[in-house]
Amino acid sequence: MDDELWALIEPLLPPWPERSPGPRPVSDRLCLQGIPFVLCNDVAWQLLPLQRGFGSGQTCWRRLDRWQKAGAIDRLHRVMFAELNAAGELDWSRACVDGSHIRAKKGGADTGPTPVRRRSTGGRQAVSTI
Repeated sequence: MDDELWALIEPLLPPWPERSPGPRPVSDRLCLQGIPFVLCNDVAWQLLPLQRGFGSGQTCWRRLDRWQKAGAIDRLHRVMFAELNAAGELDWSRACVDGSHIRAKKGGADTGPTPVRRRSTGGRQAVSTI
């Protein structure tokens, strides 16, 4: 990670707690570099190579969780989107705002009985108690 990018990110991260148990932590910068390494190389957190100085996968995962709870990841997203937008690097024609919260339409031509309940029409069946 270059110094210019780190200068944008560092102020967004919460400070390390004064009374933290255990050894002195891996620097935030190295830990932050370990997270994309895991994601981009499709390796398990436990397989993060210690030789690179990122700390253990447990270290990076816990730090990511702490940053998420502190709201740092949301702030990071806003800053990065603003920077990319200012540089003209975003293609807004492909953007989907809150697309994960849009409910799928019910019914339609592709719905019907499930393979498990072959006699079903796709809805709940009334159960006879005779």
